[in-house]
Amino acid sequence: MQTLRAENLHRTYGEKTLFDNLNFIINEHDRIGLIGVNGSGKTSLLNTLAGISNEQTGELATPKDYTIGYLTQKPDLDENLTVMDAVFSGDQKVFVTIRRYEAALAAYGAHPDDEQAQKRYLDAEAQMNEEDAWTAESDVKTILTQLKITDLSQEIKTMSGGQVKRVGLAQVLIQSPDLLLLDEPTNHLDFDSIAWLQQYLTSYKGALLVVTHDRYFLDQVANQIWELDFGKLYQYPGNYQAYVQEKAERVNLEAEAEQKQQRLYQQELAWMKAGAKARSTKQQARINRFNDIASNVGTRQVEHHVAISLGQQRLGKKVIELKDANLSLGGHTILNDFSDLIQAGERIGISGENGAGKSSLLNVIAQRLPLDSGIVTVGETVKMAYYTQQIEPIPENKRMINYLSEVGQTVTDKQGNSVSVTELLEQFLFPRFMHGTLIRKLSGGEKRRLYLLKLLMEQPNVLLLDEPTNDLDISTLTVLEDYISQFSGTVITVSHDRYFLDKVADRLLIFTGNGQIERYSGQFSSYLAAQQAQTRQATKAKSKPAAPKESAPAKPKQKVKLTYAEQKEWEGIESVIDDLESQKSAVQEAMNANGANYDKLADLQAQLDDLDHQLDDKMARWEYLSEYAE
Repeated sequence: MQTLRAENLHRTYGEKTLFDNLNFIINEHDRIGLIGVNGSGKTSLLNTLAGISNEQTGELATPKDYTIGYLTQKPDLDENLTVMDAVFSGDQKVFVTIRRYEAALAAYGAHPDDEQAQKRYLDAEAQMNEEDAWTAESDVKTILTQLKITDLSQEIKTMSGGQVKRVGLAQVLIQSPDLLLLDEPTNHLDFDSIAWLQQYLTSYKGALLVVTHDRYFLDQVANQIWELDFGKLYQYPGNYQAYVQEKAERVNLEAEAEQKQQRLYQQELAWMKAGAKARSTKQQARINRFNDIASNVGTRQVEHHVAISLGQQRLGKKVIELKDANLSLGGHTILNDFSDLIQAGERIGISGENGAGKSSLLNVIAQRLPLDSGIVTVGETVKMAYYTQQIEPIPENKRMINYLSEVGQTVTDKQGNSVSVTELLEQFLFPRFMHGTLIRKLSGGEKRRLYLLKLLMEQPNVLLLDEPTNDLDISTLTVLEDYISQFSGTVITVSHDRYFLDKVADRLLIFTGNGQIERYSGQFSSYLAAQQAQTRQATKAKSKPAAPKESAPAKPKQKVKLTYAEQKEWEGIESVIDDLESQKSAVQEAMNANGANYDKLADLQAQLDDLDHQLDDKMARWEYLSEYAE
């Protein structure tokens, strides 16, 4: 079995301890989801495992032939290469073999009488056979197509950051390494591509370690969750749902232990204050014990989960109205006579195809992008905050607490209480010891979290969020989701994160391209389920046998008619199929109504799978009987 073993990995970064003597083993079929707040060291751990960081101490042990593939957050591809050339430009063994074969083939074709050229060609061909590299090109094209990269001759320098990320993902997947390291692979993927990647990874033969904020993705892919928390690595068996339950139990147990320690400390403190008449050896031992307890009380570091409830200005009924909006960018239609009335308290989710104009609509609403024609009206009472994909420049040499103090030393919550900047930082998962940290020392994710907190401190009543899940960790997203649940204003968010959209949106705008926008009332999971049901119905309709043309000669059959039992079966089979369809619709409706109940969804999914299997059998039987029915 191919395994990776880590012993006593230790690394610090400034005042932080990222790894506190970590020990773990990654086995061949492990599917590990790595989570933790931004800045906890997730990417640093991936860099360490990939061998591109030497700032840690400890040991990594692998077999000699062990291979590792690594998708970084920003793949380093030669911008002057085309998509296909960039994919095959990697230094992994399969790519080296392919390039060697192509060079040998070209040399042999130019000089077929050269014995050395012929030998190099035969050796390269044998290597291609040994590594089964012949299908690599077709496999890459299949993967790229699933990731919505269709122009394979396009140069990397002309592509967006999201497109480059998808090319990098294809390059890593085609390697089929023993250990696949993926850092935020679902960023910039639409839901079709995410669904495909889920299916691909569940059947992956090697080991997988993935950092992602997509909780539904973790639920489908992971069989272990690892959490980096203040330098410690906690390992939980199962998927994300199992992790949530087990993490809650662990935190409760630690809190109970902390309370017992506090009570013991109070008892010892009372004894110390009372004073001892004589300092015997036994009493001195008790004093030493007190000092040990005192040094440990209150030092347990945990993520504090505190709901943020900030005040806001009154918002009138009419918030934003778009009327007959038309917009084209780069020759692509974004909005086509689009009209919508956005009212106070609405929760609108925007999703759909990449490049279809989702962010452009937010820019129109924020009045940063003018329409070609039409009207956008923003209410007089609107105070808007816009969390963009590209954040404003942040002064790198300013300290965190000073950066936020530019908004104010305090803010007011919904109850009218004053909340200090220090309290807000702690609520947004920045421990007190970090508050004086220079911004340049923060990770990219920590900077995004700080930027989001500054926006919320301005106490808006309309919140625009453009792909917030791309850079925020799960803990921060949970805090943001809680904030939105208590927020009485309007929220409009662009996202492909199904879990996040299910929690924060109840009305959807789905961009399908060329200015076409679908409207849907309900959760995002319900929309996806409805789409899948339509696809299955369309597929089933195509698979039904067409009536034979009158002019077509009848095919000779050994069997010419139904038996008595088959005739009875034929007479009732359509009602059986209708009943199964009705049961299936009822189960799908139940799934839509229980989108956040994982246990219930699992049972319903099992029922749905069974009904699909029964329907497939009955449809096959219907096709057979229909051949002989009179």
